[in-house]
Amino acid sequence: MAYIVKAFTPGKLNLAPETLEEEVLQNVAIIVSTPKFSVPLDRGLGLAQRFIDKPIQVAQSILISEVLDAVEEYEPRAEVTNCLLYTSDAADD
Repeated sequence: MAYIVKAFTPGKLNLAPETLEEEVLQNVAIIVSTPKFSVPLDRGLGLAQRFIDKPIQVAQSILISEVLDAVEEYEPRAEVTNCLLYTSDAADD
């Protein structure tokens, strides 16, 4: 089954997910929303943020690579089948 996970603030953290799907989705959302080196007891968790300030084509390639590597390492129960980068102009916000 396919799910969409967005890299935004994961929201309310559920310490006792009722289903396996809920647990895995929450874990993936946390992984892709966390900057690497920001978790004190696990500095490797998250994305390395190497894509920041890069041209969009370069940033997209780096981001996809980081997402695939991080999810594979920290949530092996999830399988990433697609990774999209949505952009917006600062003037549009």
